Amino acid sequence: MAEHEADVAVVGAGFAGIVAARELQRKGIDVVVLEARDRVGGRVLNEPIGDGKVVEVGGQWVGPGQDRLYALAREVGVETYPTHSEGENLIEFRGALKRYKGTIPRINAAVLADVGQAQAKLDRLAKRVDVEAPWRTPDAERLDSQTFWSWMRRNVYTPGGRMLIELSIEAVWAAEPADVSLLHVLFYIASAGNFDLLVDTGGGAQQDRFVGGSQLVAMKAAEDLGDRLVLDAPVRRIVHRGSTVSVIADNATAWCKRVVVAVPPPLAGRIAYDPPLPGHRDQLTQRMPMGAVIKCMAIYDEPFWRRDGLSGQATSDVGPAKIVFDNSPPDGSPGVLLGFLEGKRAREYTRAGEAERRDAVVGTFARLFGPKAAKPERYLDKSWIEEEWTRGCYGCYLPTGGWTSYGDAIKAPIGRIHWAGTETASIWMGYIDGAIRSGERVAAEVATALQTSSASRAGSAV
Repeated sequence: MAEHEADVAVVGAGFAGIVAARELQRKGIDVVVLEARDRVGGRVLNEPIGDGKVVEVGGQWVGPGQDRLYALAREVGVETYPTHSEGENLIEFRGALKRYKGTIPRINAAVLADVGQAQAKLDRLAKRVDVEAPWRTPDAERLDSQTFWSWMRRNVYTPGGRMLIELSIEAVWAAEPADVSLLHVLFYIASAGNFDLLVDTGGGAQQDRFVGGSQLVAMKAAEDLGDRLVLDAPVRRIVHRGSTVSVIADNATAWCKRVVVAVPPPLAGRIAYDPPLPGHRDQLTQRMPMGAVIKCMAIYDEPFWRRDGLSGQATSDVGPAKIVFDNSPPDGSPGVLLGFLEGKRAREYTRAGEAERRDAVVGTFARLFGPKAAKPERYLDKSWIEEEWTRGCYGCYLPTGGWTSYGDAIKAPIGRIHWAGTETASIWMGYIDGAIRSGERVAAEVATALQTSSASRAGSAV
């Protein structure tokens, strides 16, 4: 078993762990990173599709306000390009398939007005949320004691309006409205800036993509770590007694002064700690489930829908792939349609075979884009529920009572153990940008702790 000594050990080489390690190195602090997978990037993963091109089967987008991700991409030399949006969008709604331009579909005006008033209410409520400590938000217990479904039942008045708002919830959290606390939804809106920033393409979180795929950003950033990055090393146990922490992984052990755990809370809760973590922290990890999503793509020789004047973006009230994008490479070849199975549908289709998923998803594409979509050259999908070192996507969410009972444990250090990951972010929680911000935060936190400890020892020696 390989042994490593360092000032700090980082568990996990997703964006949070990579950024934390790089920031600590820049401060002159010796770091070792232990990663369970044989790759870096965590919930971000490129899939080769030939001719040196890739599609992303994990997180892929960046948009306005996600300044830390844009900055990191520029730093490592990865360019962005806009998500394809030229042409008309499609909406399948109540048995009719309609084309429209812009962000507002051509459906019943009462439904659109209902959605608009609901979003306005949510934005107003979100302005009151304390993003650094949501449990301190005025009236937090009332907001946290109800699911988003309960709020929607009282505040969204038309069946069509409820359907469209429900689609937004599934698209952002990969969960159902009944799964998520209202306070959690409001916190997300506040952490992004407004509701539209979460769900929009142009001007929103889905605005841009990365040339070479989003994982390329993580791969290039990780190059700075050199041999201090250890792959195929799932951490099983952390012993944090006295002044030394031992981080025990398969085939490797790290001895350090501080450890940063940069994996999702449910996975952090599966690590054995000696001594055990306080019950308050462990109870938190039991109450932060991961979302459920299968990312599905059909690949064609060309994006034929563009010739038909379509953008490739579609919304369906039938599904099972209810949100669709044109996910073709920057040069538009080959053509790629991307559909998501989220929340309840992801749970159902994860238990089905790949052939059944393929038929259901490709069937959706054919219904939306015509018979040409029924015959892709290749189909691929990724069920993140089945990923051993993730167990869900896009991120964790908090059910009722989660924020007000356990929110203070999300990023509070426990002795020499510190926490990172997008679930600990105050801004853009659940997004790659939030993961980067958490890495920067925890690096500053650990550096201060090491400096304070060093000053204390020096003072004791005088």
